[in-house]
Amino acid sequence: MPTRLFPKLLLAFLVVIATGAVVAWGTAWGLAPLAFAEHLATMADRLGREAGLVDEVFAGFQQAAGTAVLVAVAASVLVAFAVATFVARRIVDPIEAMRQAADRIASGRYGERVPVRSADELGELADQFNRMAASLQRLERARRDLIADVAHELRTPLAGLAGYLEGLLDGVLEPSHELLGRMHREVRRLERLVEDLQELSRVEAGRVASRRKAASVHELLEVVLSRLRSQFVDKGVRLVVEVPADLPHVLADPDRVAQALTNLLGNTLQYTPSGGQVTVRAWRVDGEVAVSVVDTGVGIPAEHLPHVFERFYRVDRSRARAGGGTGIGLTIARGLVELHGGRIWAESPGPGRGSTFTFTLPRAG
Repeated sequence: MPTRLFPKLLLAFLVVIATGAVVAWGTAWGLAPLAFAEHLATMADRLGREAGLVDEVFAGFQQAAGTAVLVAVAASVLVAFAVATFVARRIVDPIEAMRQAADRIASGRYGERVPVRSADELGELADQFNRMAASLQRLERARRDLIADVAHELRTPLAGLAGYLEGLLDGVLEPSHELLGRMHREVRRLERLVEDLQELSRVEAGRVASRRKAASVHELLEVVLSRLRSQFVDKGVRLVVEVPADLPHVLADPDRVAQALTNLLGNTLQYTPSGGQVTVRAWRVDGEVAVSVVDTGVGIPAEHLPHVFERFYRVDRSRARAGGGTGIGLTIARGLVELHGGRIWAESPGPGRGSTFTFTLPRAG
């Protein structure tokens, strides 16, 4: 038995062709002489039987019929073989193209695609193959971006620490409470980055423990706002809560929802200047409860809105770096919301006009 698909298909077609040829030959030789002999007997009865004439006519018929059947079978076999080769090649070529593309993708060439030439199962397979290749390309790009982003995020605090230590070793800087405080802030920044990366890894891998239960949105918001209210006061940002009293309970893990909401509020506070306002709203929508965080901050340009939940994505890198964010908080918030089966999205009228972050949670019961 051949090991390649094309010889296997061709062999299968040849078996079918040979079977058809044998059946056609046997049928022709089994039925035609009997039918002709019956017809010849009828003619002899009507015209009279001449000695040897019937046998001569029957022998001539057999010879002519045999030649005709042989030529017909040979012609049909040749035509069928050509058609079988064409059909087998039409089946095998797309598969071979996918195999070669898969080999190139395995070697790291994630931009490979195969042409979709039909709307049948092979066309669907080629389309699914291209979608898989595109997904792998996105994952590889995300992996490279993550490595570059992590290296970039680690470089700044490490460079600062290295500069302080070199200054101390060279005697350029004198140990002081202020200097040690700056070094401590850089160390804490590294710790926050590592902690956020660990949390993000758990969220994206689905290894976050979730203990869902019926929870009050009022209580969830109060737990988070009680921790952050002093930060809003210190920055001079007004915090407003608009939650109806009859809001139904949600099916959620209170700790995880509080973490997602904390990340959203922390991001909003970072980009809302003193004198601004942040409003937390909640309302019922179909079988879910929606929670939004609306600010009067710097806003987000439209082209950046689809990317704000990506890892390390920053609309204004210099401003975000000055604020000390790790660039992962919104990504973690998205993962935690989706862990509950909810949705999260961002909206903004434009730069300088504030932004709105909204997420949904399923209702309990």
